[in-house]
Amino acid sequence: MWLKPEEILLKNAFKLWVTEKGNDYFVLQRRRGYGEGGGGLTGLLVGTLDTMLDSTSKVAPFRILHQTPDSQVYWSIACGGTKEEISQHWEWLEKNIMRTLSVFDSSDDITSFVQGKIRGLIAEEGKVSCVQEDDPEKFREALLRFEKWFDLPQKEKLVTYYSCSYWRGRVPCQGWLYLSTNFLSFYSYLLGSEVKLVISWNEIWRLEKTSNVILTESIHVLANGEDHFFSMFLHLNETFLIMEQLADYSIKRLFDKETFQEEPSLSDPLQITKRGLETHARNEQFRAFFRLPKEENLLEVYESFLWVPFSHFNTLGKICLSESYLCFASQDGSQCHVIIPMREVIGVEKPDRNSRALIVCVRGKRALRFSEVRDFERLANAIRKRCGMTASPQHSASTEDNPEEVALMVGQKDSSKAVSTEALMTVFHPQDTENLDPKMLKEKMKEQSWNIHFSEYGRGTSMFCTKKTRDLIVRGIPEALRGELWMLFSGAVNDMATNPGYYSELVDQSLGTSTLATDEIERDLHRSLPEHPAFQSDTGISALRRVLTAYAYRNPKIGYCQAMNILTSVLLLYAKEEEAFWLLVAVCERMLPDYFNRRIIGALVDQAVFEELIRMHLTQLTEHMTDLTFFSSVSLSWFLTLFISVLPIESAVNVVDCFFYDGIKAILQLGLAVLDYNMEGLISSHDDAEAVTILNKFFDNVTNKDSPLPQTVQQNSVGNNDKASSISKVDVSDLIKEAYEKYGDMKSEEVESMRKRNKLYVIQTLEDTTKQNVLRVVSQEVKFSASQLDELYVLFKRQHFLSCYWTMNSPVLLHHDPSLAYLEQYQLGFHQFSLLFSLLEPWSLCSGKDTLFLWAFRLLDENQDGLVNFKEFCCALDILYSGTFTNKLTFLFKLHQPPECQKTHCAFCFTPTGRGKVDLQAYLKQWQDEILKKEESIKDLPRINQAQFIQFSKTLYNLFHSDPEEESLYRAVARVTSLLLRMEEVGRRLQEPTSPQKSSTSPIQAALEGALPDGEASSTPESSSDTPSTPITQEAGSIPQEVEWSFAFEQILASLLNEPVLVRFFERPVDIQARLDHAKCAQLKSKTNK
Repeated sequence: MWLKPEEILLKNAFKLWVTEKGNDYFVLQRRRGYGEGGGGLTGLLVGTLDTMLDSTSKVAPFRILHQTPDSQVYWSIACGGTKEEISQHWEWLEKNIMRTLSVFDSSDDITSFVQGKIRGLIAEEGKVSCVQEDDPEKFREALLRFEKWFDLPQKEKLVTYYSCSYWRGRVPCQGWLYLSTNFLSFYSYLLGSEVKLVISWNEIWRLEKTSNVILTESIHVLANGEDHFFSMFLHLNETFLIMEQLADYSIKRLFDKETFQEEPSLSDPLQITKRGLETHARNEQFRAFFRLPKEENLLEVYESFLWVPFSHFNTLGKICLSESYLCFASQDGSQCHVIIPMREVIGVEKPDRNSRALIVCVRGKRALRFSEVRDFERLANAIRKRCGMTASPQHSASTEDNPEEVALMVGQKDSSKAVSTEALMTVFHPQDTENLDPKMLKEKMKEQSWNIHFSEYGRGTSMFCTKKTRDLIVRGIPEALRGELWMLFSGAVNDMATNPGYYSELVDQSLGTSTLATDEIERDLHRSLPEHPAFQSDTGISALRRVLTAYAYRNPKIGYCQAMNILTSVLLLYAKEEEAFWLLVAVCERMLPDYFNRRIIGALVDQAVFEELIRMHLTQLTEHMTDLTFFSSVSLSWFLTLFISVLPIESAVNVVDCFFYDGIKAILQLGLAVLDYNMEGLISSHDDAEAVTILNKFFDNVTNKDSPLPQTVQQNSVGNNDKASSISKVDVSDLIKEAYEKYGDMKSEEVESMRKRNKLYVIQTLEDTTKQNVLRVVSQEVKFSASQLDELYVLFKRQHFLSCYWTMNSPVLLHHDPSLAYLEQYQLGFHQFSLLFSLLEPWSLCSGKDTLFLWAFRLLDENQDGLVNFKEFCCALDILYSGTFTNKLTFLFKLHQPPECQKTHCAFCFTPTGRGKVDLQAYLKQWQDEILKKEESIKDLPRINQAQFIQFSKTLYNLFHSDPEEESLYRAVARVTSLLLRMEEVGRRLQEPTSPQKSSTSPIQAALEGALPDGEASSTPESSSDTPSTPITQEAGSIPQEVEWSFAFEQILASLLNEPVLVRFFERPVDIQARLDHAKCAQLKSKTNK
């Protein structure tokens, strides 16, 4: 490849290069240690240098240097991994450059011309391949080494590479770590010792930064049961971020089958770049911190001071600008942050050029003053431009005159008449303004505190969020403000504002739909807070139905999951119906990702984080209870329902208040506080049941002494008062306050890091459980050993992933249905099936492989969805490896039948994979049929006609390729074929005694010529003695078309049984372990060569 011209002072420095060709202007050199005479100590030293040093001229075994006759300075202009590659460059220089150089008078002009020409060539190549990389030269060099060392498919995209050490025991190996779209690879070569490592991202169980006595800072990778440690990075944090992003990208793409249609930088696995991954990580962090819609991306960042009016000082922080939002966060992120939607900005002023200040005016007669902005004019222009683009006629003067009417109403069009426009709590429990009981007075005092806060910090979307805001939330949000503040803190207010009328349209579209999700919703409607009056009436039930059905229609990937009904019920109590919908969107898609799906991965990940926090903060408890899985099972409902299912409703809403402000961190803190409060009882408990009882009693006695709700709404159990009187009551505000005081120093960034670290382990644990379930089912159907079945599953799963590695349009992705049973989660299309089947089938087929594999795939794919699952694949292999002579022959016989016969007489059981609503009756019938299924009789098999029989005979011949008894097997099949044809001819004569004799042998001759390989028909004894040697006439050739004949399976079986050599061939045991070992090594290469 061409290189950016780089000056080299000594042509043969250290005697590492040997000149192969040369002229007045160019020199072609070979690196010593490569090619002829390159062994010995020199070769070892050169190989070691090539892996440790980062220079094109020291890595590639061949290079071309440019020189001029009157100069001692050389310039490297090309390198090559092979002599053929470098020779092409040399020939190009001789044809296109050499003649031109003779016209120049000055050596400087020659050098300038050559350098310009080479740079032009590199620029042309860069337009296609490396235009997005920071340093195309070094990246192209690394790509050359990557392709040379690892022999991965050419489509594999190298993302970046780093110099590091890989630890083998206590010995470090210095080398290079290569991070590509689907693989983590490492290579080292030190004094003849080569270390090569390739790990798929989807095989990694743990990825974390660690440190110990020997390794101060390192990256730990756990994959396939082995620990790998990488250290001595120049930029460890950058390396770890890219590794984390690639592992997460692989998990989402391969396990969750995400296509990233809304993220162009990730939508094509062949175009993934380091810059794209870093941008994606930065955008995710930006959206998560400020709770912004998923469409927003971080465009620009400015360091600045913000004048804080309530504190009367400037706070240092960063301005973050996206398409539709201007956000500011103080340096530590906790002191102050504010979000300003561009739709709320009405003007931008630059009052003081010397202080580089900027004033942003927002609706509600408020302004924010930023100072010491380095490029304040550019920022002002960017804000003005975006305000002009996002200005909307929905913002009327009435909004400005009433700042309390915050942007909650922005984006609401005329709602459907069926949609409720009031929060259920205001309908079923309106506040009595004349009621002056202590609880109501305290509620009014809370409202007054918030009104003072609004007057100082602002109200609505551009409100300052500070420590004082959190203090008010910990005390509990007033009933009247709860819906408004939930919308604000969750970011749902922005979702609703930018999607006017969206919910009403969803309600209309989803009305009357019937799916599995709607069936589950109907079943759970009356289980959602059944004791609350709002859900004892049609008003509450109908609103709940509309919100859940609309969301299932919006996001069919999630659809409906248990616990969503409980959460949505509480949202409807304090928010209007459309607001409750957008709150549900914020929770499911932003605040609790992957919680509400079939595998509830998000909740399991947070439980793993919770266990980690227990070990860190509650050491006394972990010393007593070494197995913390108990807390995982107990706390699952805490995370899924935000404590709503375990706490009385009047107490649980205070927890939800904190959740919408601090996210999952608030739930983790509260969980630790609950265990800490019950520490003594849990330590003294004798078993899990007793520990559960202790926690349940505790939750029953958590009260909210300040709740203004009447007893008819509160969930405190009246019947248990006598039993509970001996147990002290705990106020939820005190419990939350204690949680913040003891564990509030946890940072959201640390929690997110722990989430990512545990996500890989949780997903791989689920995958391992799925594998065990599949193997348990399949092992009952086949004769493979447990270890062989395990290896088959790994190969099958990897082949499934190979169809997704380099494309987003594979049949596996297009037909993916997460609701299917675990047996159907991993399937192969025909192309992947044929690749894997060719590696594992026991016979060496010499020709016709593709056709035979197509027939086998068609036989197994009974439901004709273009996919084969693991059970079907193993059943086929089991017959070929462990089946009897009759079983194997039956399988081959069926391959040659038309598809309609295969459907009726298939020996394997299949599960239909239709989409949409599941027909439970069909599943029950299938289950009953499998129980009552009898062994298939060979008498039930249909007959095969002449063309099918000829093809069946050809298939038998193909099986014997390279067999020691190949000649004997050929002759045996020839005898059987001839015998069967004569039997059929005799039968035809008996049925048609008047048929002419002169052409009676022509069908046999025609069939033999079609069935036997070239030259075999004339060499068999039967054909030489009984078959006419004269060519078949046109009249005779037409007879087989008129006379139809066929064979039954019993006839073929009986004839083949008379040939011992054939019986020995089919009953000969085949070493499947050898085939499995071969498949492991050749699986990736089979993909490459295809």
